[in-house]
Amino acid sequence: MSKYTIGVDFGTESGRAVLVDVSDGREIATAVYPYANGVIDERLPESGVRLEPDWALQDPEDYLRTFQQTIPVVLEQSGIDPAQVIGLGIDFTACTMLPVKTDGTPLCLLPEFRGNPHAWVKLWKHHAAQPEADAINATARAMGEAWLDRYGGKISSEWFFSKALQILNESPEIYAAADRLIEAADWVVWQLTGVETRNACTAGYKAIWSKRDGFPSKAYFGALHPRLASVIEEKMSCEILPVGQKAGGLSEQAARWTGLEPGTAVAIANVDAHVAVPATTVTEPGRMVMIMGTSTCDMVLGTEEHIVPGMCGYVEDGIVPGFFGYEAGQSCVGDHFAWFVEHCVPAAYELEAQARGMDIHALLEEKAAKLAVGESGLLALDWWNGNRSVLVDVNLTGLLIGATLATKPEEIYRALIEATAYGKRIIIETFQKNGVPIHELVACGGLPEKNKLLMQIYADVTGLPIRVSASKQTPALGSAMFGAVAAGKAAGGYDSIYEAAQVMAHLKDEQYLPNPENQKAYERLYAEYVTLHDYFGRGANDVMKRLKEIRYMRQVSR
Repeated sequence: MSKYTIGVDFGTESGRAVLVDVSDGREIATAVYPYANGVIDERLPESGVRLEPDWALQDPEDYLRTFQQTIPVVLEQSGIDPAQVIGLGIDFTACTMLPVKTDGTPLCLLPEFRGNPHAWVKLWKHHAAQPEADAINATARAMGEAWLDRYGGKISSEWFFSKALQILNESPEIYAAADRLIEAADWVVWQLTGVETRNACTAGYKAIWSKRDGFPSKAYFGALHPRLASVIEEKMSCEILPVGQKAGGLSEQAARWTGLEPGTAVAIANVDAHVAVPATTVTEPGRMVMIMGTSTCDMVLGTEEHIVPGMCGYVEDGIVPGFFGYEAGQSCVGDHFAWFVEHCVPAAYELEAQARGMDIHALLEEKAAKLAVGESGLLALDWWNGNRSVLVDVNLTGLLIGATLATKPEEIYRALIEATAYGKRIIIETFQKNGVPIHELVACGGLPEKNKLLMQIYADVTGLPIRVSASKQTPALGSAMFGAVAAGKAAGGYDSIYEAAQVMAHLKDEQYLPNPENQKAYERLYAEYVTLHDYFGRGANDVMKRLKEIRYMRQVSR
């Protein structure tokens, strides 16, 4: 009898479940649940409480509805017996965190806290905690905290303790009421199993934990805020479990939600980007995995510890056991193009796309592909949602230079693609210069499936070959693979992620190779990008931050 696992991928806008054949990694059925409340960035549901700029929240009930809406569908689509499903794994955007009670009840579900924004889930791209991130960095430097170098010298507002400290600073009543502060990844596994666990991936990459040293000291947390001194003991956990282990068995309640058998193995939680690495066949150093969607996460394995300026961090065994897993990324990639299409494309282009039965992105790609390198005279900085790596500064903003009255939409669209490629090259070269080799790129996510021009531009700009994952749902496949490992060989799964990757992970045959002529032409444009990158990003001209401050003051005074 065939064995299957299910991977559930919690993204920014939706959750999806994929049913996978353990014997070969074939994706048998897929179901998607668009979150009913999506990204909450203007007003809270029901109460209508207005949010300040840079807030990004979510509704935890959307996560439970993902299980309830998607897993029964993939079972029905496939027609398999639920007893054939031996394991379940999940991955999540990170850091996405929430305050809960001892029994796991989110504070935002309690009537007395429903109208308080700090009671809700803080999504990964919640950037309103930047003052707290600044304080965390400044205090760490002042106290000589060694862990700061492990994260490239700076952590961001997207991280766990930036968000936790913001809750304490701005809503101490929510901090006091929270028995637990927890990653959403760990919370949903708790809801599946009835057992609270904490995973090493989010703890290491987003909560300043290391396998060797644990969390920062009470003295450090106390220096940030006296009430934060015991945050680990009071509101978190010192027991951190490695990815690949079994978190527990599916509870009776979760079995009713999903239609699966009670006791089905559930894997320790993981991060969407990190879980994709073995799902793209990467279990060795030298190959950078790019998970390309609304943002991009970059993952590379190494056998040694290296300090890489501006990286998101490295964690021992954080991605694949036996390696140091390095992370970097870009905060605005797919969001970049979506912004342009939503706000800047003329009606004539929309009508043309409709008449030809094309997606508007496909039309812009077609037109942009006809342009020679540099033909538009445009150059952009890819900071529409701040910079994650290597500047680690959410207060940076976008830039487009070279526009004239003759500039066309496809020229801007191509310039935005090129900007993200230049940003990728900055990241790659920073790793290479600091002892972490990269000789090949492996891409997965929505963008490689949709935009071949983008992939070719990335190859031309970086000068590296690019392979593409065979799976259209790579993170979900990776989660299903870890579900197979949680079940173990005795149940029909695997005893290690290495074994699972050999059988369940695949790449497409096609490759994107650098075009020598285009590569040469991009060198000149890249040099100009680096000049702008350093001028606006390294303090020579902080006009972006001054403008953002003016905008903020005007908005809050309305």
